[in-house]
Amino acid sequence: MVLETERLFLREMNVNDFDALCMIMQDEETMTAYEGVFSDHEVQTWLENQLARYKRWKFGLWAVVLKENGEMIGQCGLTMQPWNGKEVLEIGYLFNRKYWHQGFATEAARAVKQYAFDVLKASEVCSIIRDTNTASQNVAVRNGMKPADTMIKHYRGVDMPHTRYVVRS
Repeated sequence: MVLETERLFLREMNVNDFDALCMIMQDEETMTAYEGVFSDHEVQTWLENQLARYKRWKFGLWAVVLKENGEMIGQCGLTMQPWNGKEVLEIGYLFNRKYWHQGFATEAARAVKQYAFDVLKASEVCSIIRDTNTASQNVAVRNGMKPADTMIKHYRGVDMPHTRYVVRS
């Protein structure tokens, strides 16, 4: 276990989390900001990238697990992301749709922010969010972040405006 909140455990993902990741990343509505669902191969690559991040950085996106039943309901954690020619420390989150609008993303993101400041001694963290993803923008605001700057990301053949929400320690 990496982190614990009132209702959640955050832990490193492992190969056994593939099916739970598929439940998230192969849901059309959940993956709207990504312009579509991921194939099994893309989910496997995503998982392998998290495992590589743990080795390289000692952090990545972590499995978010409900304390009450041990179910993996999402992922939330830290990644290094390219932004306007530099790398920034980002809090990312993606949850199973059946757990939306219950405060889990905000609860996990707040814990990850504190981890970044307290354990990693980061002076700043951000969340990079597509302009159409209002729910994720709301999580960032509830996490104390404010819009800082914008950039167009090119993904799956689509130009996607993104805003970087930032909070400093």
